[in-house]
Amino acid sequence: MALVNALFGTWSALVMVFFYAPIVFLVVFSFNDSKLNVVWEKFTLRWYAELWNSTPLVNGLKASLIVASITTVLAIILGTGAAWLLHRYRFRAARPISTMAYLPMVVPEVIMGISLLVFFKSIDVSLGFPTVVIAHTTFCFPFVMAAVQARLAGLDPALEEAALDLGATPFEAFWHVIVPYLMPAIVSGALMAFALSLDELIVTFFVKSAGSQTLPVVIFGMAKKGINPMVNALSTLFILFTVLLLLLSEWVKKARA
Repeated sequence: MALVNALFGTWSALVMVFFYAPIVFLVVFSFNDSKLNVVWEKFTLRWYAELWNSTPLVNGLKASLIVASITTVLAIILGTGAAWLLHRYRFRAARPISTMAYLPMVVPEVIMGISLLVFFKSIDVSLGFPTVVIAHTTFCFPFVMAAVQARLAGLDPALEEAALDLGATPFEAFWHVIVPYLMPAIVSGALMAFALSLDELIVTFFVKSAGSQTLPVVIFGMAKKGINPMVNALSTLFILFTVLLLLLSEWVKKARA
């Protein structure tokens, strides 16, 4: 048994090294003074300073923040509404609809990107920021929906009934009683949706236009031309920001549970 545990422990450690070693090297070399960024020369912060002088990166960051913000709002509305309707009303098609809503979470991103591109072209919609937002909302709102449905599983039906008995309308009962109860799940799902939208590349690549390139697309284009130290620095900031969002999401769920 001790040998088996040692083997599994070694295997797990190797898997973790395989996954995270490239990220560690990326972060370390973002502080490297070498322009080639292959051999370590000396510690520097200049690549972080030069980020703000790069027009493509700054414009890409602005585009990503706008798209992620709009996507998060739409994901909250659609995800919360869908979760509540599926919980509140019982009908035969509830299970198939729920399954279809979760499909964007498991469908390969390449397939999803191509499908959305074909759909937009078939209805003669020009690619741009609206198509990017629609695409991001499509795969982000199921995460909000999943978080809200998990929260609704522990909802006491007496809460809504008490509000209705006290004279509240169904909408008032939902807004003043149900929504505050769901707020931890809504915030958690919103943070997840924002993080997913902010660093999405593959789906965005298929539905963007030349004037609606988000930051991951800009970084991908720069990386194809060669190793750029600013890409390492920006990727490090992205990693840090995404980790902070995920930690904040977990903290909110535990604090409001």
